[in-house]
Amino acid sequence: MQRIDMATVMSADLTAFEERYSRWLGYEVRERGVISAQLAASWGTPAHEGSSYLLMSSAAWPDIYIRAIEADSVEGYEPMTTWGWNAIEIIVDDPLQLRKRFDDGPFRVIGEPRALNGYPTIVAFQVQGPDKEILYLTAETGDRDTSTLPKPGAEIGRVFIMVLAGPDIEAHLEWYGKAFNMQYPPAIQTTVSVVQAAQDLAADEPIWLGIMRLAEHGNLIEFDGYSTQHSGPRPSPGGELPPGIAMTSFAVPELDALDLEFVSPPAVYSGKAYDGRRSATVIGPAGELVELIEG
Repeated sequence: MQRIDMATVMSADLTAFEERYSRWLGYEVRERGVISAQLAASWGTPAHEGSSYLLMSSAAWPDIYIRAIEADSVEGYEPMTTWGWNAIEIIVDDPLQLRKRFDDGPFRVIGEPRALNGYPTIVAFQVQGPDKEILYLTAETGDRDTSTLPKPGAEIGRVFIMVLAGPDIEAHLEWYGKAFNMQYPPAIQTTVSVVQAAQDLAADEPIWLGIMRLAEHGNLIEFDGYSTQHSGPRPSPGGELPPGIAMTSFAVPELDALDLEFVSPPAVYSGKAYDGRRSATVIGPAGELVELIEG
């Protein structure tokens, strides 16, 4: 894996989604369209043929997208209680100042700004959108020239971490490590306040957490290990993408070099996110959709 190209969010109202991400995050619309039958089939979700979508991104990083696809809300879905893609982490310049913007607006603050455990110069806060998408808004407050985090390039920059949850973190790490020839440190146990709150865990009850760095600087996957007592598979209507954060798209050098079982064979699909490149989708260990874009 080279980098994160795109995070896909399911939205009940694309007009409202566009207003939120434009007004509160400063993101700009890069493309509007409808999902083709071929693209929907590549995800194994034929019900999305003809679904409207839009691509949005920051001015500083115009080719790293958040894609919103219109779909009805799914009853019973609550964020950070199911397996799959659970949060989008975006690099920002000043989280303490940015936090003030969210006092009155559609995004609900679910975690106040604070330093990460073990990383005193990295400060983050978390919000939940009306489509039950979770955003971590994170900054390096120390030396940005030597940081493992990317530079924001603006008040609000790009997606740089995708947070993935499942019931067996070791199996998850091993699968991604083998599938994409990536190294990773051992998982650790730590507290994550927004997960504790979502799952009604005690404040000091830890979860398993692992990190995997992609080839390009400032691109990572965070793996969260959830207890099966407090989480389960994500509810999803037949033939549709799962609710919330439905999928992550990653750039890879060569699809044919990967020993993976794709939903359908690699093909070229129209649209700005693909830019004439082949893509294919694979289903991960916890049922998550992983879209791979070549080149």
